[in-house]
Amino acid sequence: MVALGIDPGSSVTGYGLVALDGSRLIHVASGAIRTHGGDPLPSRLRAIHDGLVAVIEEHRPAEVAVEELFVARHARAALVLGQARGVALLAAAESGLEVTGYAPRLVKKTVVGYGQAEKGQVAEMVRRLLGLAEAPRPADVTDALALAICHLQHAGVARRLAGGVAQ
Repeated sequence: MVALGIDPGSSVTGYGLVALDGSRLIHVASGAIRTHGGDPLPSRLRAIHDGLVAVIEEHRPAEVAVEELFVARHARAALVLGQARGVALLAAAESGLEVTGYAPRLVKKTVVGYGQAEKGQVAEMVRRLLGLAEAPRPADVTDALALAICHLQHAGVARRLAGGVAQ
């Protein structure tokens, strides 16, 4: 199964695709959709949407994981981030993909083992888990890969539990 992790942002939206082969995690693809800060917000949201649709069409993930919003200090920043997240949800929904949201603390706990891990710790664990020569950059890409890894771990447990209950 291939999972697409999305770390939404109005300037940089990170994406990461990770496959699960047995218990082995495999890096499929990752990158960032960048927008120009001087462009009007609707244009930037359209660029994020179009970029994510292209990624979905090219890689055909089975499921999508998107970071849940956290409480921001500035209301305007939270609103803009929420709009970018909404565009990510729309792109996935248009493709008929199931979307699961994960809180940043849960992602960190799943990937690193500590819910308050720092970005550098997450980057190093993503690098190790995926067998990469170096940590992906920018941090939005690392976060997106961490979301995909988190989803594969949690979805796998949920499937095993559901299978056990069904039997």
